[in-house]
Amino acid sequence: MARKSNRTSPATNFQVFLSFRGPDTRQGFTDVLYHALVDAGIRVFRDNEEIRKGEYISEEILRAIEDSRIFVPIFSRTYAFSKWCLIELAKMVESKEGSSCSKRILPIFYDVSVDDVKLKTELYTEALSIHREKFSTDILHQWEEALREAGKITGWELKDKGHAEFAKEFVRKVSVELKVKKKYVTGSLVERIDEQDALISLLDLKSSHDVRLVWIHGMGGIGKTTLAKAVFNRLCDHFDGCCFLLDCWINF
Repeated sequence: MARKSNRTSPATNFQVFLSFRGPDTRQGFTDVLYHALVDAGIRVFRDNEEIRKGEYISEEILRAIEDSRIFVPIFSRTYAFSKWCLIELAKMVESKEGSSCSKRILPIFYDVSVDDVKLKTELYTEALSIHREKFSTDILHQWEEALREAGKITGWELKDKGHAEFAKEFVRKVSVELKVKKKYVTGSLVERIDEQDALISLLDLKSSHDVRLVWIHGMGGIGKTTLAKAVFNRLCDHFDGCCFLLDCWINF
């Protein structure tokens, strides 16, 4: 690992914000994608529009959008019929535009076309015409612009790919965008902080020039690799470069 020259600000609570229409994709595609991202060590916010009340977006949603670096609108047949989805999309576009290119929108066209999102077909234009009965012209214009802006971005269309196959490909893309360093570990090790602290103390991080090599001995299956991953996760943010080598043999 190459030590950082200075500390960065604390990590945000979320890295990826998923925006989707629950009845269309929650129990299928979105669930597969969400768990694939989480299993890769990515912090994901998955909204539940079905439990919303009132007319205004909650502070929790606003914070999640502001915290996240990647926004993933999953455009489905009834996405634009949901005011919550359109509110989220408009906020995502606003956040991206104010981020100096540090945030990205990665659209997924689940069972719609790019032209649908660009409002070149009747599908989403019909949805907006229904919203026009309840919302002002300014709000409708904001939603229209957000949809057209998202439609301009090169995204992914789910055609002949299975959900799991697509999720793996998408996770690789997101990991590259986020420069994910951390390794996924099971939750059971999180509480074993004493073992992690003991290993970190052996590494003597205050030393700026020496190399430390620590051997972890034990029979197979007791969690040696998992412990090493947990320690790696705790330390990697303190270095400019790092790499976790699995099954690497060293001969002396």
